[in-house]
Amino acid sequence: MNIWMREMRMAQKPLLLWCIGVILLVASGMAKYGGMSASGQSMQDLIAAMPKSLQVMMGMGGFDLSTARGYYGVLYLYLLLAVSIHAVMLGANSIAREERDRTAEFLLAKPVSRHRVVGAKLAAAASQVLIVNAVSLAASLQLVQYYSKGKEDLGPVAVLLGGMLLVQLLFLHLGACLAAAILPQRAAAAGAGILLITFFLSFLIQLNENLACLRYITPFQYYEASRVLSSGRLEPVFVGLSLLLLGIFIILTYAGFHKRDLRV
Repeated sequence: MNIWMREMRMAQKPLLLWCIGVILLVASGMAKYGGMSASGQSMQDLIAAMPKSLQVMMGMGGFDLSTARGYYGVLYLYLLLAVSIHAVMLGANSIAREERDRTAEFLLAKPVSRHRVVGAKLAAAASQVLIVNAVSLAASLQLVQYYSKGKEDLGPVAVLLGGMLLVQLLFLHLGACLAAAILPQRAAAAGAGILLITFFLSFLIQLNENLACLRYITPFQYYEASRVLSSGRLEPVFVGLSLLLLGIFIILTYAGFHKRDLRV
C-alpha cells in the first residue's frame, strides 16, 4: 500500500481548486494595478492621505504602489493568508482523517508502523503545499513581469515566495501537530484559531512599534513583504526560527500520533 499515492489521489480535486484560486487571486489583484496605471491615477498620493491604521489594515504601508512589484507586495498579504489557511487545514485533516471518519482500522490493519503512516501523510501534505507554492510563484512572476513590462527585478518576488513556503510548512505542521495531540474534530478549528490570532497580532505590531518584540511569535511577520522586496533577502534569524519550530512540530506530531489510542 502506497500511502503517499493514496493521499495524493484523494487530494486531486481540492488541490486543483486551490491552485485555480491562487491564480485568480493574483490575476485579479494585478489587474486592478493595470487598470489604475492605465488611468494615470496616483495611488501613492491616495494612500499617503490615509491614516496609518487604515494603511495597515489594507496592507498598503511601506510600498511604492506606482510599481507592479510594490503593488504585488500589497496583494501578497492576502495570498499569504489564503495559502496559510490551506496549509493548516491540510495538516490537521491529513492526520485526523481516518480517526475522524472512523476508518483508522484501514491503516492499522496493514503491516505498516505508525511512524511510517505519519511520515507518508506529512510527505503527501508537504507535496501539496509545494505545488500550491509553485503555482503561486509562477503566477506571481508572470503577472508582475507582464504589468511591469519587464522593467522590474523579479528576484525579490521569488525570494518572498520562498519565505511564503516556509510559512506554509510551519502552519502545515502546526495543524498536523494539533491533530496528533487533540481530538481530530477540534484540530482544524484550533489551527485556524491560532492562525487568525497570529494574523491579527501582525497588524497590531505594525500599528505599534513598541510591540516589535512580538514579531518572533507570529509567522506573518517573519518575511514581511516590504522588508523582503526592498532587501531581496530573508532575514537569517527568522529562517532559523522557522526551521526550529518546524522541527519541533514534526517531533510532536510523531510523538503524539504514536502515543494516541486511535478510535476506530
